[in-house]
Amino acid sequence: MTDANVHHTINYIEMPSTDIAATKAFYGSAFGWTFTDYGPTYVAFEGAGIDGGFEHDPDGRRPSGDGPLIILYSNDLAASETSVTSAGGTISRPTFDFPGGRRFHFHDPGGNELAVWSDN
Repeated sequence: MTDANVHHTINYIEMPSTDIAATKAFYGSAFGWTFTDYGPTYVAFEGAGIDGGFEHDPDGRRPSGDGPLIILYSNDLAASETSVTSAGGTISRPTFDFPGGRRFHFHDPGGNELAVWSDN
């Protein structure tokens, strides 16, 4: 078993959300993530490869497509795109080729932009 707290490694990802309930419903449906609520404005997620959370703070950080891009891996890119759109996400950049694979970008209902890639 490895220690989850390794010096100078990314340990947790926290993203803003404009709608916690819609964000939970989206990621649970599209990717099977699970959640732990910590009050009405914060929810932690698990099952994403790294733990993290979503925070709704009207006076704090806002979702944006201008910050770091979080990229998920998929064994089946077409199926992942269908899951994203079926769960209420919107495709912001259709599937494209890049050296090493293919990917698409999407916006979640909370306003964040993420991407999904595959090497097959």
